Amino acid sequence: MAARLSLGMALQRLRAARSGAAGAALSVFLIRIAAAGFAYAAQVLAARLMGWEEYGVFATVWVWTAMLGHTLTLGLSQGACRFLPEAQGRGDLAEARGYLAAGALLTLAASVGIALLGLVLLRAAPSVLAEPYRAPLVIAALVLPLFALQDYLEGVARSQNWAVLAIAPPYLLRQVAMMGALLAAVLAGAPARAEVAMACMLAAAALATALQSVLLLARLRGALAPGPARFDLRRWLRACLPIAAIDLATAGFGFVDVMVLGFLMPPAAVGLYFAATRIQQFVVFVHFAAAAATAQRYSAARGDGAALAGLVRLQGQATAAATLAVAVAVVAVSPLLLAMFGSGFSESVPILAVLAAGSVAASLFGPGEDLLTMLGGERLCAAITVAALGLAALLCLILVPPLGVIGAALAMAIATVLRAAALANAARAVHGLATPVWSSLAGAAR
Repeated sequence: MAARLSLGMALQRLRAARSGAAGAALSVFLIRIAAAGFAYAAQVLAARLMGWEEYGVFATVWVWTAMLGHTLTLGLSQGACRFLPEAQGRGDLAEARGYLAAGALLTLAASVGIALLGLVLLRAAPSVLAEPYRAPLVIAALVLPLFALQDYLEGVARSQNWAVLAIAPPYLLRQVAMMGALLAAVLAGAPARAEVAMACMLAAAALATALQSVLLLARLRGALAPGPARFDLRRWLRACLPIAAIDLATAGFGFVDVMVLGFLMPPAAVGLYFAATRIQQFVVFVHFAAAAATAQRYSAARGDGAALAGLVRLQGQATAAATLAVAVAVVAVSPLLLAMFGSGFSESVPILAVLAAGSVAASLFGPGEDLLTMLGGERLCAAITVAALGLAALLCLILVPPLGVIGAALAMAIATVLRAAALANAARAVHGLATPVWSSLAGAAR
């Protein structure tokens, strides 16, 4: 009787988790699709106004800003999805309050420190960088703390299953505000240059971060009543710093192709490639939506094997199917989407097709990264991601000189699939959790 009751409770939890995860994932996906639409419009506007050369400069500077911004939360953004649900589940609200405060302060301290260091280096050695990059990088240093803080706020909101509040301000409001500010600036007579676009991004980031902070604090007062705070920085940072390494390696992995192209190819080629990656984001958003809705649920279901296995099965099947559908649709309409950037951008269609194929193949391996980071395998995940970053950089350096921009796309597709396979194997070895989609394919191959 006790066994039947335990099984019934597990099934009930799984149904509730599936319903909540599916609804949250759909909300996240719809918002990210809307955000991608506005981001696409913003990139088209920027490319049309600035031209290939200036657009390439802006793309390169923004890639570096985003990569550092994601990293300078020191892993505390992802850690919020792990530690806050655990503390709240134990009823330890003092620890939850301490984590919230410590995370915000450490994120600001790290990002402001790196921004100041960057400004000092730019002033001390201005000749190191080409002239078109100097002014945009100065403004990017001001954007950096806002970007990092908003990334931390996103993690806190995700930890509470507030998916819309987590992603709407950074991915929807920020894009809309940036697009409006850039258009207004140019109409007012400002030159259509990369530094003007970065200044518009600064204004948009300030607005989005301020609004998200106000809304999140209001909701947290209800979830965590005011009271004492308890700090356990050593335990938090012991887990979160490897996650920061994962964030840095993941961000680097997502941008290494653009960075290598920035060193080896002219800005116009970078702009051509970056346009394809902006459209390919529609495909990547499928995994992002699933992760945003379920990653924190892995931590909450840690002691319930049936519910945890069910969540892995749900995400694996749904993510693979949705990724394939979105990839086919995106590639089908890509000539029209790329033509909006201007003449010559149709050359990006093969780039987009290769990148999308890599995303589809990687989706078959399931949520290995989320499982490792949420269930205590963050160091192994960091090692795999760093290795994948090194492989991606090496492949880019090998393939870009003879093949140009298509070489970068091939390098990233290969590295993306190999990384996903390694993460899936690690999750299966450590936690005994395998995604049915990949298991079925592997069984068929045998």
